[in-house]
Amino acid sequence: MADKSSFTPEEWSRIVASPVVASMAITAADPGGLWSLLQESMASGWALLEARQDAQVTPLVKAVADDIAGTETQNAVREAFQAKFKGSQFADIKGKAVEELHAVSSLLDAKTPEEAPAFKAWLWSVARKSAEAGKEGGFLGFGGVAVSDAEKATLADIATALGNPEGSGAGLADT
Repeated sequence: MADKSSFTPEEWSRIVASPVVASMAITAADPGGLWSLLQESMASGWALLEARQDAQVTPLVKAVADDIAGTETQNAVREAFQAKFKGSQFADIKGKAVEELHAVSSLLDAKTPEEAPAFKAWLWSVARKSAEAGKEGGFLGFGGVAVSDAEKATLADIATALGNPEGSGAGLADT
């Protein structure tokens, strides 16, 4: 069973940051208005809160959700974010985020192959929840579409980066 002790501090920071990175990739794919941006940004936070309360999540998902609440971890995650994304143009953030998710996927495969598939499926679900959180192309939440074509393409990129986890192909065309 993988937990924080299964990873180096840098690796753990990357694992803990990965739900936010997944959400950030979606937001960067099709930045909507302020309301949409807020909804998409909050989706990863809600996913972490749900994971803390869900007895059905894997131990690794639970460990990540529990650990992100700590100040020390938040500081480490913030430093990792700054190192990865500082100075990036908004257009580059999506690509960098997808690259980071690919790196996290490889790390999970190497360090915890038994829990990697479930964690990657959870990460993809965080990305999907972010995509579905805010409507794109509308005005003040009215009109628009739930998931834009750019977000669908980014969800497909994320699925590929994560090794096409279980459930990642379901429903993309009909959202």
